[in-house]
Parts: sequence; structure tokens; C-alpha cells
Amino acid sequence: MFSEELAKYDWEETTHKIMDKTSADVERALAKERLTPDDFMALVSPAAAPYLEQMARLSRRYTQERFGKTISMYVPLYITNSCTNHCVYCGFQHDNPIARVILKDDEIVAECEAIRELGPFENLLIVTGENPRDAGVDYIENALRLARPYFSNLSIEVMPLSTGDYARLTRSGLNGVVCFQETYNRARYNVYHPRGMKSKFDWRVDGFDRMGQAGVHKIGMGVLIGLEEWRTDVTMMALHLKYLRKHYWQTRYSVNFPRMRPSEGHFQPNVVMSDRELAQLIFAYRIFDHDVDISVSTRESAAFRNNMATLGITSMSAGSKTDPGGYRTHPQALEQFSVSDERSPREVERDIHAIGYETVWKDWDRIFD
Repeated sequence: MFSEELAKYDWEETTHKIMDKTSADVERALAKERLTPDDFMALVSPAAAPYLEQMARLSRRYTQERFGKTISMYVPLYITNSCTNHCVYCGFQHDNPIARVILKDDEIVAECEAIRELGPFENLLIVTGENPRDAGVDYIENALRLARPYFSNLSIEVMPLSTGDYARLTRSGLNGVVCFQETYNRARYNVYHPRGMKSKFDWRVDGFDRMGQAGVHKIGMGVLIGLEEWRTDVTMMALHLKYLRKHYWQTRYSVNFPRMRPSEGHFQPNVVMSDRELAQLIFAYRIFDHDVDISVSTRESAAFRNNMATLGITSMSAGSKTDPGGYRTHPQALEQFSVSDERSPREVERDIHAIGYETVWKDWDRIFD
């Protein structure tokens, strides 16, 4: 399990190694076709900031070689904000005095129909809070069954599950799983996750092993930018990605680096990442792993997403609602976070076409399930 591998790396020592990188280390990394984790540290270090243009050119080259001039489109569907966790930064956290919604069958179907009216989406991400009693595996499996007639590719972003449960959902039409570790800083993890199942660090970080063991087709990873030193967090995630590729090499992988947005919890980020730093991070990941899918959600602005569309990212959401039932049945429910890019899917498509790229609405077919 990766938790055992992660124990080999000291957080403070890794942070110092990143901060001590020099321009010579950056230039050495940029001259390589394949990078080591130590090279990755150089590319996310402050020393790499003056090399942003060179990194952007390399990132664009590797992205076009692997993915062509395409952006894959997806849309999230939040089906419940019910949650037993106490994450201090999240609008869904258990202590927030908000109305809780668990969509019923007819409401899930109505949401699917509303999304289909927004655009030709085929890639759906089903999102829940973490409530195993009222919205557990049975509920998630039923949601997959209800959504399957409307979409070709179904992913989930839910509580970490057992290997057997991931295998069960895969047999029920699941294609991919997204899970955010939030932070790899074990010593500080419980500051942000004091109670609930999410407070169990090893269970969460080893969930990716369980996905791989269950044969999940695509695994999505991410850290939440705003909790701890982002350079160290993304380095730990790079080590995690390298580990997963070695052990579950038949699986596809994606990464995402959401920056904190306002939520009901009113948590103030400990770390603020600039647009240039986020661009540097995207370029570093593309240069480190030529094949990984890099996603940018509607948390980011339209201008930033347009700029990154030719430089390293390969998928983005559009028209997103982060409240359960937000597309039709409960438009006034509490959002998990506020979106920044409020363009419609057709407007996003128009802007992608304007820069000479194509939108990919479907890259998976039910016949392959």
C-alpha cells in the first residue's frame, strides 16, 4: 500500500529539498526526456519561475504529441450534500446548519435529462458527500444504473470504498473514480479532518491501491491547494502517481489541482497560489508524465482555462452546478463551492474552437463496458 511508501518521505525534508533547487537543477530537468521525482521537484521549485516560457513550450509539445489538439468535456452531478465528515474547509461539512438533500430516483433522472439539454455530454462525474448509512454503496450503485441510459462514461467522486465495493460498482457500469487526498501532510491532516471517516489518513491514501486492485479503468487524483505548502503536496502526489503506474499499469490516470474557492464554511486558505504558479504546476506535471490527463474545473476563471487549453490541460468541465439537484430539481440548494467560470457548455465549446482545438464529448462507449 502507498501509505507504507509515503512513510519513507519526510515532509519537512522534502520541502527543504524543493526550496534548495537551483537554476542548474531546473535546466538539467528540462534537458531530459523523462524526469525523476527529484527533477519534478526542480520544476515546481521557486527556481523554475524564470523558465515558465520554456516549460510552457515543452508542455504544449508533449500534450499535442499524446492528445492532439483536443479538450475532453465532462460535467459533475451532485446527488447529495449529506455528509458525516467535519472537514473545516467544506460547505458540506456535518456541522454546517444547512438543508441536506439526497436526490430520489426521479430527481436523479430529471438532473440527467437537464444535463443532456445543456450539451452533448457523455462523461458524467457523480459526486456525493460522505454518508455511508444514507447514501452508501447501494445508493451510488443505483445512481449509476439511473444515469447509464443517458451517458456513456460514468465516474464517481465519493467516499473511499473497499476493493470489493469498487469491483461491484465497476460491474454496474462504473468507468472511473476521482478522489482528492486534499493533503499528504500526515502530521497536519487531522487539523482539517478532525472527525468522520475522512479523518482516517491511511484509509484514504490507500484507497487508490484498492481502486487499482479492483480494476477501475481510470483513477483521478488531486490535492486541495490552500491547505499546506503546495509544492510539497504536489511532489508527494507525483510520487504517488509514479507508484500507481508501476503497480497498476493498465489503469489510466488524471490529476487536478483545485484552488480553494469560497464556501459556507468560510475557511481562509493557509496558502495562496497565483495563476503563474498554477501554470507552472500544470507544465511541471505534463513534463513529468506525458500521458496523464490534466483537468481544470470551473473553479478557475474562463480566461485562465482558455490560456491553459493549448498548454497542457486535456479535460475541463462546463456548465457545472455544485449543489445537489442544481440543474433542475433543487436550484437553491447549498453549493459545495462557488464556481468561477460561469460560461455555458456551448460558450466553452465556442472558445475552444476559436483557439484551433476540438472538444471531445465522447471517448468511451457502453459497448466496451
